[in-house]
Amino acid sequence: MKSLTDTLRSRNMLHDLIPGTPQLLQTTPTSAYIGIDPTASSLHIGHLTTLMLLKHLQLAGHKPIIVLGGATAMIGDPSFKSQERKLLDKHTVEYNQHAIQKQIDHLFPQQGNNAIQVLNNHTWYATHDFLSFLRDVGKHITMNYMLAKEAIKNRLQTGISYTEFTYPLLQAYDFYHLYQHHGVRLQIGGSDQWGNITTGTEFIRKKIGKQAFGFTTPLVTKADGTKFGKTEKGNIWLDAQLTTPYEFYQFWLNCSDQETPNLMKKLTLLDLATIQNLVESHQQAPAKRLLQKQLAQTMTTMVHSHQSYLQAKLASEILFSPHAIDPNSLAAPDFLIALQDLPKLRIPQNQITENTSLVDLLCTLTQGKIFTSKRAAREMIQAGGVRINKIQIKNPATIPHHLWLWEKYMLIQKGKKNYFLIQAI
Repeated sequence: MKSLTDTLRSRNMLHDLIPGTPQLLQTTPTSAYIGIDPTASSLHIGHLTTLMLLKHLQLAGHKPIIVLGGATAMIGDPSFKSQERKLLDKHTVEYNQHAIQKQIDHLFPQQGNNAIQVLNNHTWYATHDFLSFLRDVGKHITMNYMLAKEAIKNRLQTGISYTEFTYPLLQAYDFYHLYQHHGVRLQIGGSDQWGNITTGTEFIRKKIGKQAFGFTTPLVTKADGTKFGKTEKGNIWLDAQLTTPYEFYQFWLNCSDQETPNLMKKLTLLDLATIQNLVESHQQAPAKRLLQKQLAQTMTTMVHSHQSYLQAKLASEILFSPHAIDPNSLAAPDFLIALQDLPKLRIPQNQITENTSLVDLLCTLTQGKIFTSKRAAREMIQAGGVRINKIQIKNPATIPHHLWLWEKYMLIQKGKKNYFLIQAI
């Protein structure tokens, strides 16, 4: 039977490892933690790499702990950042913590003795004065040790404040506090956290003469080496208000053939045999995108819900089907739920007459939100770039009154990717 570290290695989830960590995990139930600084009101998909490590540890019988950095978020981690983070106020940090806590609760439903535990490091820093910290912590870590860290060396080129320079000490003290008060002997994180993790183990060794452990997981990047999870619109968030379930679903659906198998290994709990079977089936018919569809289903269901997945899938089928929408093929409520993430434009019924042309509808009545000028509307219509309910319209003078779905909805497609839902009210 494979050890936990062997399993993680086979899923490409191990990067750096402190000697003795495999033996620790194999011989005794262990409390392990990751740190997340609440610098935004939502987690993003980059966080999922370390959260899935915690999932594997939990399933193997170990105790998962997340430290939400109510204190460290007010400082900012300089690791491999090119410039200083913007300092956050206490109210913003607390708001972010509350929002992220809800996401963690959803991802880690309570499971007996090794249920997820979430702590806030502000609780132990609130009573720690500056002089005590310098004496109790700073005395044990030398300047030479700090300056040798890759993350610090990189920032010396562009400049680093004393505030951010002290961040590794804060994280080291977190590890020490958790070791002393919660029996935590293991810290895990992304590969960019290796310097912070080893600073913690070094501090514990010097402070109390004990050994602590840690390992990191590779940061997920795209096939071209660029940062994973970034789009033209920014991060892919776990909050449905920031990234809709449909956008979330589409992100995974559009992953490349090269990167999808690795994402499935790292970000899902599907066993390796199942993933390999999917890869082989995908290779026989790549156009069906079986891998991407499974990944999109698994991730959307895990982060949001099965219902959100079904709605995103239906929306995708409606928007990307080459066939005209048949209002008899689905109920109006299902149609609206599936397309709830689209921009909605409402037009008073009394403004629409039997002589309202397509150009009037797309420009004047929608107040320039689809086309800002009638000329631009005419040109794109004549070029075949406008579809109504998936039907291509090439005549700008078309009177589209017969194209209303259920007599009050109209799906407008402008170009390849821009969709609008018009509702007559």
